[in-house]
Amino acid sequence: MSKSAQLYRMVTKEHICPFGLKSKDLLQRQGYDVQDHKLASREQTETFKQQYNVDTTPQVFINNKRIGGYEDLLNYFNKPPAKPKGTSYAPVIAIFSVTLLLSLAFSYSQTNSIYLIKTLELFVALTMSVLAIQKLKDLYSFTNSFITYDLLAMRVVRYAYVYPFLEAYVGIGMIANFPAITIAPVSLFIGTVGAISVIKAVYIDKRELKCACVGGDSNVPLGLISLTENVFMVAAGIWMFMS
Repeated sequence: MSKSAQLYRMVTKEHICPFGLKSKDLLQRQGYDVQDHKLASREQTETFKQQYNVDTTPQVFINNKRIGGYEDLLNYFNKPPAKPKGTSYAPVIAIFSVTLLLSLAFSYSQTNSIYLIKTLELFVALTMSVLAIQKLKDLYSFTNSFITYDLLAMRVVRYAYVYPFLEAYVGIGMIANFPAITIAPVSLFIGTVGAISVIKAVYIDKRELKCACVGGDSNVPLGLISLTENVFMVAAGIWMFMS
């Protein structure tokens, strides 16, 4: 016996509801024959919501019983929430994984082999550059988060606005093989200040904060990840002076 479901979703010239499309896809993957009712205007949508006394669309009905919207449908099929709540390391894992793969790819493309030292240098440089992009895409949000734990930014707020540019400069400079004297001091400085700040905030003061390392709007907890970023900078600065 085939399973069927009714889906009411908003589809207008101005707006196609993404959760309606996701609900349809989920139902089809669960083996349901979907009767897709498209609400083609704001007026139709408002009329539907008043008729069924609901606040949002899409709305799914199975066996003439209203299941609800997309999140309700996920729960109905015992699926995890679409967007996990609370802190998450997903942004950092994504950045570190891709920059590592890029480092391996660049190293291999230049020598047809994996040169460990060069790969590590590229990994650090690319990671710093991408993390800088994450901060620069919303500098306002980044600074709001950064100044709550960085010891220098607390005292000199403008430093928070300069920091992502300095990080990008170091990353780009390493890739471009700038003279060590022009980038190593910057890397050492921002890395050392950052590491001390994280250690004090997290491990001494025991504060539970969100890390601004991947931008001010992230849910990455302040701690090991941010400390790792700063250790990278310190290690890169020392390595550049020694090389």
